[in-house]
Amino acid sequence: MEVIGRGTASPPPAAPLVVGVGAGRGVSAGEVLGLVEATLTEAGLSPCGVAELATVEAKAGEAGLLTAAERLGVPLCGYPAEALAAVEVPNPSAAPLTAVGTAGVAEAAALLAAGPGGQLLVAKRKSTPPGRPGKATCAVARRPAAVKSGQAGQRRPAVDRPDAAQ
Repeated sequence: MEVIGRGTASPPPAAPLVVGVGAGRGVSAGEVLGLVEATLTEAGLSPCGVAELATVEAKAGEAGLLTAAERLGVPLCGYPAEALAAVEVPNPSAAPLTAVGTAGVAEAAALLAAGPGGQLLVAKRKSTPPGRPGKATCAVARRPAAVKSGQAGQRRPAVDRPDAAQ
């Protein structure tokens, strides 16, 4: 895993939510933020609980994703397509498989970033801008609660987790 961008604020140490995002070329920060905020609101979740945005490495340089993460005050983390392809998702799609080599980006990135025991709270949703097809998808996962006292604010890097790609 590589941290691609970092917002100006840090998420709360025990922020339990991870938002996986998929993006088409040239997606705007407004489209990504609108989708993420609407998804969180409709699910009764707070943006303050978001620890990171997660995506596929091939899309981690998209300006719209980087700006959205910065505005949310969280890092944007890119994961290898091979690692995402190994994650079973409820809504696979041929479009990302053709584009980046994995049948799911938003759901797989959210689950991978949440770590072992993570739970998908909101399945993939697609943006619906007026007059054109959407360029963004998102899904929300929750990290498991820390089992031992004192671990709530600590997170091992993805490369140390057994589910991370080598």
